[in-house]
Amino acid sequence: MGYTAVIFDLDGTLLDTLEDIADAANRVLAELGFPTHAAASYRDLIGEGLSPLYQRALPREAIDRDLIGRCAVQHRAIYQENWNSKTRPYDGIMNLLAELAELGIKMAVLSNKPDHFTQLCVNEFFPPGSFEVVLGMREHVEPKPDSVGALEIADRLKTPPRNFVFLGDTKVDMQTAGNANMLAVGALWGFRSRDELQRHGAKLLIEHPHELIDVFRSDAAYPV
Repeated sequence: MGYTAVIFDLDGTLLDTLEDIADAANRVLAELGFPTHAAASYRDLIGEGLSPLYQRALPREAIDRDLIGRCAVQHRAIYQENWNSKTRPYDGIMNLLAELAELGIKMAVLSNKPDHFTQLCVNEFFPPGSFEVVLGMREHVEPKPDSVGALEIADRLKTPPRNFVFLGDTKVDMQTAGNANMLAVGALWGFRSRDELQRHGAKLLIEHPHELIDVFRSDAAYPV
């Protein structure tokens, strides 16, 4: 069985968005009178959407639903101003996409970033038509690690889930892949550790984007 399609996570997989997200979140925290965090700390805070981000970033004693909602609203407004200030594709990503296109691999993006910003980032940093489907976090749709988004992509691309590779950099991505019966591949250049990816279901770990090509050139099937 060969793999014929790939779903990419966005933040920490295709794009290094860490500093822009950290800058926006720290501005939210500062404006509300709370302590800020070093940019590197956000590697462990992001990946599951805005509400979980602020559940982790706010002082524990200050957390309540209304405050988290207020932070999310402010974050969207601030991030709208700086979402592309420091964000860039990771080294090797553009070449990877070109090689996959030459092989005829179907490509999609599934992110827990709000859909509006997911679309902005993809349109800004990648050539038109690079991905057949791009989905961010949407209202009334469960975020990753729920499999609903991944399976929606499989349906829209008319490709069985077992023929998909799912490339991401967090436990959420590895869990999503497992829940959708897709091959979980961990991106070691991203935000989280090798240990986290392995513990949460990565079947393969790669250190550079070009290594993903070997998965598609091989007829081997990895257990999911």
